[in-house]
Amino acid sequence: MLTLALAAAAGAAPTSQPLPAAMAEIDAGRFADATARIDEALARPGVDAESRDALEFQRERMRRMRLDFDLTEAEAKAQLRERIPDLRDEEFARWTASNQLEHLVIDGQPFYFSRSVSNLFRVSPEAVARRAAPFKPTEGPMESANAYHDEAVAQSRSSGDTSVAPRRVRVTQSISVNADAVPTGQTVRAWIPYPRSLRGQQEDIRFVSSVPDKHAIAPESTMQRTVYLEEAATKGKPTTFSITYELTIFGQHHRIDPAKVTALGDRPDLAPYLSERAPHIVFTDDLRAFSQRVVGDEKNPYRIAQKLFQAVDRIPWAGAREYSTITNISDYALHAGHADCGQQTLLLMALLRLNGIPSKWQSGMVYSDGSYDNLHDWGALYLAPYGWVPMDVTTGQFKDARDPDVEWFYLGGLDAYRIAFNDDYGTDFVPAKRHFRSETVDSQRGEVEWAGGNLYFDQWDYAFAAQVLPATR
Repeated sequence: MLTLALAAAAGAAPTSQPLPAAMAEIDAGRFADATARIDEALARPGVDAESRDALEFQRERMRRMRLDFDLTEAEAKAQLRERIPDLRDEEFARWTASNQLEHLVIDGQPFYFSRSVSNLFRVSPEAVARRAAPFKPTEGPMESANAYHDEAVAQSRSSGDTSVAPRRVRVTQSISVNADAVPTGQTVRAWIPYPRSLRGQQEDIRFVSSVPDKHAIAPESTMQRTVYLEEAATKGKPTTFSITYELTIFGQHHRIDPAKVTALGDRPDLAPYLSERAPHIVFTDDLRAFSQRVVGDEKNPYRIAQKLFQAVDRIPWAGAREYSTITNISDYALHAGHADCGQQTLLLMALLRLNGIPSKWQSGMVYSDGSYDNLHDWGALYLAPYGWVPMDVTTGQFKDARDPDVEWFYLGGLDAYRIAFNDDYGTDFVPAKRHFRSETVDSQRGEVEWAGGNLYFDQWDYAFAAQVLPATR
């Protein structure tokens, strides 16, 4: 059995001597050399099961990277010319050299990320100006200040409460495994994300139904909580799973006075939230240098957090490659020139911890009063004497807001249009998976496997639907 901890280690920490060398070769795009090294290591007598699994995961990582980086140079140019018909070769070369067109050179040949062309217009104003048609990025309804933020701030001010402006919502989540992805009659095992009960954030969770009816809900203590389901594969038909539930979600707003924020003092209980946690939170030399440039001589923990929040918020959002293919996500976010929500969150968490401010992870799905929904990651930081307060650096600072409480809403607050499935990253399911996870860090889409191995994201699809229910007295 391969635990999630081992899968994470297989993406970063050495469990046998050939592993770090193979990982470095993969990151450098030397897939043939890495494959030869893995094959040689696995052929040695006496390889223990843990080391074997870690090495095999590196082989799987290369396969996943090829799925993400699936465009040849000619295909990437053709896609870009659909947006910039008079594209010049020197422009393409320049955007490639700066990695604004994200790519990997694999065994000497460049391959471009499947979303590299669409991402280019999020990271390059020059490319936006060259488009034949205007660029209109898709954004969620909470990504700009709106009436909900005013509602939450007003309730917090009038009542003094930090849990405000709740919404009652009914959710249906489903997984559909491709027809014949699993041999007929074989049992397909599925895990669909499910919320934990969190006082003042999400409460009164009521499980409604599942397909199939038989299910197992992970214990409340499970940090990446799921509903587990099984179904036999039928020839020529997709294998489907779904769950429906209701819950009440509260917005949160903490009115933080920087003058009242104090040093932590002796708090051994917070030590796990202050330390490095390889592979994705590591205090590298580059991270230290970035922190020093941003923080300078500031000593107030809240002001430090504001500076770091602003600095990470300035990193452009762009669609991300699969997390399981990245050796160190916070380091990737620091250097890539763009980052998605989870990458930005892990970078901010690393920077906060480096500066003595405890931080932790949270993630799930965001939804709306309409049809919008999306995967999303955010976190929390600890400020004495306020305790744990939320942060969402990807939604970021509302610089145009007239009200400072709205401007800094997401450093100390959250909206109610999000469901948290995970209170940590890179932790095991209950029941545990037997094979590699498709997503070794997060858990929002779900996971699927059968006796023959894991089913990766190209073998199934997921769906999420949320309906805000009428307010009741």
